[in-house]
Amino acid sequence: QVQLVESGGDLVQAGGSLRLSCAASGRTLSIYAMGWFRQAPGKEREFVGAFRWIGDTTWYADFVEGRFIISGDIDKNTVFLQMNTLKPEDSAVYYCAASRWRPAAWESTSGYDYWGQGTQVTVSA
Repeated sequence: QVQLVESGGDLVQAGGSLRLSCAASGRTLSIYAMGWFRQAPGKEREFVGAFRWIGDTTWYADFVEGRFIISGDIDKNTVFLQMNTLKPEDSAVYYCAASRWRPAAWESTSGYDYWGQGTQVTVSA
């Protein structure tokens, strides 16, 4: 089993920045990739970006538009989501996810095996 714990969510003004963390524990050697998703009230869980440990490769959803960056610290088993130039529409619960192997579709929730509890991000206008 893998346990994921997100942190760093907060209330921030539009244009501000936040850095979310996802700490993994348990069978961390089995993790091939980690992803970030978000879910706003009444909406489906939405892909934000993904990080592959091999090669430090990242993928981002189109809406990110260069505002976010995902990085990983292998020594700490932690992945970060740096969010800049935040917009009110970025408000959501942000979830960390982990996959044992390369997902068939990086943007699909079905491609991930483990999930954190989520952390609330609220961006005020």
